[in-house]
Amino acid sequence: MRLLHSLAKTHASFDDPHLVSHAGLVPVMALAQRAGLADLVAEQVRPGGECGVNAYLKVPCLVAGMAAGADSIDDMDLLRHGAMSTLFGGVRAPSTLGSHLRCYTWGNVSQLEKAARGFLIALTGQAPLLPGAETLAFIDLDSMQKRVYGHHKQGARFGHTKIQGKSLLVRGLNALAAVISTPLSAPVITATRLRGGNAASARGAASLAARAIGTARDCGCTGLIVVRLDSAFYNAAVIGAIRRGGARFSVTVPMNASIRAAIAAIPGDAWTPIRYPRAIWDDQLDAWVSDAEVAEISYTAFTSKKGQAVTARLIVRRVRDLNKQAADGQDELFPVWRCHAVFTDSPFELIQAEEQHRDHAIVEQVFADVTSGPLAHLPSGVFAANAAWLSIAAMTHNLLRAAGALASLPFAKARAATIRRDLIAVAARTARHGRGHLTLHLPEGWHREHEWANLFGRACGPPAAVA
Repeated sequence: MRLLHSLAKTHASFDDPHLVSHAGLVPVMALAQRAGLADLVAEQVRPGGECGVNAYLKVPCLVAGMAAGADSIDDMDLLRHGAMSTLFGGVRAPSTLGSHLRCYTWGNVSQLEKAARGFLIALTGQAPLLPGAETLAFIDLDSMQKRVYGHHKQGARFGHTKIQGKSLLVRGLNALAAVISTPLSAPVITATRLRGGNAASARGAASLAARAIGTARDCGCTGLIVVRLDSAFYNAAVIGAIRRGGARFSVTVPMNASIRAAIAAIPGDAWTPIRYPRAIWDDQLDAWVSDAEVAEISYTAFTSKKGQAVTARLIVRRVRDLNKQAADGQDELFPVWRCHAVFTDSPFELIQAEEQHRDHAIVEQVFADVTSGPLAHLPSGVFAANAAWLSIAAMTHNLLRAAGALASLPFAKARAATIRRDLIAVAARTARHGRGHLTLHLPEGWHREHEWANLFGRACGPPAAVA
């Protein structure tokens, strides 16, 4: 690619009042309006102070800015250019939005989280967000240490995080989140909670899990629900909350003496080879030749907790532990295995249950999505403002998921950055005609024209019939 005109004859000026750079916000915010975002905020959220007024206008402004790629308060200025005032009303300045967030108390954040749950439930009625939820759904619970800077950030403490597989102490805030997905859908965020940077992973996880299960039921997850967790959430309170909510659990187990004793009791002929990365199919044996095997045994956990003991399946995956530094000819005298145990009451058969648990890593994709977007920063020095920012980021993520599901099947599972690039960040020129009619003229030959038209037709056209 090269320029067709010389640089001396190429000019630029910012003087077109009829042009917008994010025309995709029109169908996206129309979808939010149909899901009742402003009404939910007006009903639930009531911050105090002079800057706490008109939350029903300011929260949708923050959602729109995040959907367009804003990751700080100052970035919200992208809502005030060209013909945006022709397309949208109630747009507020970034300083006003920042002052509004700083008015929030912890109680207001809880109100905002309640509105976010109602918004997700409404979105599932507007778009096919969770296909197959009437049969099987997964809830994944995990925490993320988000690094922050500045000595005046409220709640910033040193906590553990993994960077390139290594556990490091990072100064930041800790975000706890629960996401819902099905075997046919991408995950949506059902609950969030911001905590101090030194908070233990399981702090508040029991109540968040119970809330996530209730929201999942309201979103149409009427079938089996399996809650997947890592070893940091292996405790009686969390498992008890999941079982009281009528869901199943699948949690990684930390290696301790009782777990090792249970693994040692597994018979040698009970191990089943599984298809694992780098496995080879042997035509003669008609089986996968792999260094990974799985087996299961009954196990009772939390026996030291009076009345809280749980008996379920202990599924163990073992992988051959090879010494890659051994010299040639120094073969192993006996096999050495690395074991990974999962405690679960899943009704699925052994190999399927173990494979499903490994898919718990899907929650990391959600964290990567929001970190590359609105959670690139926690922009305020006020803890409650950052907690509200986290909740609004979750609302934005779910809105983009719904927009992608309306656009096409590939976009239903696309990353949020892809949806922003292909469906939202497209330039358009506004033109008035007739009596009150407005037309958006978009680029000819836009490579996502059909998907954009699908989203626009379903979000801005006549409401779909409700069965």
